[in-house]
Amino acid sequence: MKNLWSEKQAKSYIKRYAKDGINQDLALRVYSSRLLGGNPELVLHGGGNTSVKTTMKDLADNEVEVLCVKGSGWDMGDIEPAGLPAVRLQPLLGMKKFRTLSDEDMVNAQRTNLLDSSSPNPSVETLLHAFLPHKFIDHTHSNAVLALSDQKNGQDNCGQVFGDSMGYVPYIMPGFLLAKKAAEVYSQNTNVKGLILLNHGIFTFADTAKESYDLMISMVSKAEKYLKQNKKKSFVQVKKSAKKSTKTASVAEIAPILRGLVNHDGKSMILDFRTSPEILKFVGGREVMRYSQQGTVTPDHVIRTKPKPLLVPPPAPEKMDEFAQGARLALKKYVKDYEAYFARGNKRLKGVKAPLDPMPRMILVPGVGAFGLGVSAKAASIAADLLQTNISVITKAEAMGTYSVISERDIFDIEYWSLEQAKLGKGAEKPFARQVVVITGGGSGIGAATAKAFANNGAEVAVLDRDEKSAKKVAAEIGGIGLGCDVTSGSEVKKAFDVVAATFGGVDVAVSNAGAAWQGKIGEVDDRVLRQSFELNFWGHQNVAKNAVRIMRAQGTGGCLLFNTSKQALNPGRDFGPYGLPKAATLFLMKQYALDYGADGIRSNAVNADRIRSGLLTDKMIKSRSKARGVSQEQYLSGNLLNREVTAEDVANAFMDLAKAQSTTAAILTVDGGNIEASPR
Repeated sequence: MKNLWSEKQAKSYIKRYAKDGINQDLALRVYSSRLLGGNPELVLHGGGNTSVKTTMKDLADNEVEVLCVKGSGWDMGDIEPAGLPAVRLQPLLGMKKFRTLSDEDMVNAQRTNLLDSSSPNPSVETLLHAFLPHKFIDHTHSNAVLALSDQKNGQDNCGQVFGDSMGYVPYIMPGFLLAKKAAEVYSQNTNVKGLILLNHGIFTFADTAKESYDLMISMVSKAEKYLKQNKKKSFVQVKKSAKKSTKTASVAEIAPILRGLVNHDGKSMILDFRTSPEILKFVGGREVMRYSQQGTVTPDHVIRTKPKPLLVPPPAPEKMDEFAQGARLALKKYVKDYEAYFARGNKRLKGVKAPLDPMPRMILVPGVGAFGLGVSAKAASIAADLLQTNISVITKAEAMGTYSVISERDIFDIEYWSLEQAKLGKGAEKPFARQVVVITGGGSGIGAATAKAFANNGAEVAVLDRDEKSAKKVAAEIGGIGLGCDVTSGSEVKKAFDVVAATFGGVDVAVSNAGAAWQGKIGEVDDRVLRQSFELNFWGHQNVAKNAVRIMRAQGTGGCLLFNTSKQALNPGRDFGPYGLPKAATLFLMKQYALDYGADGIRSNAVNADRIRSGLLTDKMIKSRSKARGVSQEQYLSGNLLNREVTAEDVANAFMDLAKAQSTTAAILTVDGGNIEASPR
């Protein structure tokens, strides 16, 4: 493992934070923490922790010995001084004499002794850092060290690599008892450079930030070298029958089926797909059911991944119904096993725990790859990252031995430990959390406003626009994905929807918004103009709706189609037939989808908007239309019953209202400030 320490960078951190009154100890602690946190082979997504013992002034201007330790919820990769709350050290050391200490008392004592009461909760391993005497302490979940220790003879493996340069701590749940045991192991040989926490991770410590960091890199490098030298085997792959097709279904075909199956109590999940040669060998192994079902490589992962992945049958593109049935049966067994696991653990704890949802957070698909699942794209990405780490560590462990982790009892205690669950920061979900929304014409105007509105309300948003640059710009602003797509091309629309399904797992809401306005007297307009308008303003909507329904039906959880039909569909404007005619056809299209797919739980509605500044209603067109009506531009835009200009944001809110209306379909919602002639009758 490469050592990334730079004296130049270290000094820059000292100089940078000195301006904020941060002392050199804490500045270097931030720097080396980031070095460790930036390496996914060491820690991922809030894993690991670091500390430094130093002095700071309290409110009375007295110098106080403190332990600055990583706070709960902070990630070492981008940690700031605020993420290393200062806790008075002496009261923590006084707890070492206790025989037992409840989690509640431990957390209370740590918070009571914070120098700043607004600081985050110190790590659950704060006392372990406090009980060891060293100034700088680093803790990671090194993949290489875990691969050595996550075996039946894990301690022997570690002993072969590190000898007496490290102390060895048996697995104990993080907290007071682990802190006591670690201090005890250290006291038996105070010459050790660190501690190996079996099935958990590695600690190194020293009097300087650089030395502690150097030790971490050195020890991990030794583990990596040993694993490489002692690799004896790889996963034996399942033999494929010569009669069976070697083809597999695409991710876009597979993901919606899986996403529909894991919908629990009406709540969907977002999926994040991963594949690589290593993943394919793992999921295709003959003994995958054995080594994949042991548990996570380090206990910290379990709150985000659950103990085990769901293993589904390999999919064949010509037999997706069989795949769906096989996956359904596999999930049914998975849920039954998880509920039994919970019942056993909860019985032992006298029934004090409430069950978490039983749905998997990891899915293995032989021949294809693996999925991480979560309540958001971010959560799914975290689960997928941790799944890849699990696969990597298990692969290394199995290459030289037999993968083995902590007991079911210990896994349950971590998964249902309130201090661990608190890391997830659960709270009220936004209205469109867990939902995937596709918006066409999303690069500007109404589409961009709609994309922002759905994203602000929790949705994962795919922005489609013929102008790919504009689509990506809007998507970057809202944390979604942007795709170039001409909705008049059926193949482009299919490809775009497949990308969305492969990225997020499926589609829940499709806002078919793309359009453009052509003018002219209907009896005089060139046929090519009319056909061009129909291509975009009718066939574009059909292409979008058809592909959205394709994915929604594969999910089997319903969905919502939303069409921007314009007031022209109900109230034609003079010399505006080339635009109004296809819009009227689209209004009928909306009703037909409501009729044909209502039994699938798919709702279909339209927004009838008028006079919205956008890429369609440009300043030039506003000038032209207002002149034709003999009014000012301001009067033209506010020429409605409410005498106010209607904005793109108003239309966006209407789309959201219809998406929320679970019992509404085949409806037209007028957003025009009031136009009796355009109101539905």
